[in-house]
Amino acid sequence: MKRFYRIWPAFVALAMLLVPELVMAAGGKAEMLIVVADNRTVESGWFKFWIDAYNTDPFMFGLYCTLFTGFLGVSLGLITDQIMKRTGLDLTSRKLVEH
Repeated sequence: MKRFYRIWPAFVALAMLLVPELVMAAGGKAEMLIVVADNRTVESGWFKFWIDAYNTDPFMFGLYCTLFTGFLGVSLGLITDQIMKRTGLDLTSRKLVEH
């Protein structure tokens, strides 16, 4: 009986995956979708660059997004540090007390 209780969740999961296919409720095979951004009305340099990067090479677009996000994080951190220093909050000399 213990063995049955161990196998039961796996059987239920397998049945949930196979039942739609058996009753043909899963539909037909999906065709390859191609997602592109419309660049016919864009004339600006930066928008054109991002749209062309998205349409031509997904890997490079992901790399550009990752680098851009890191650059924004660093720049926002530096700006925040400058604002904190100008308002008199110096976080560099803060003592950490750990319990």
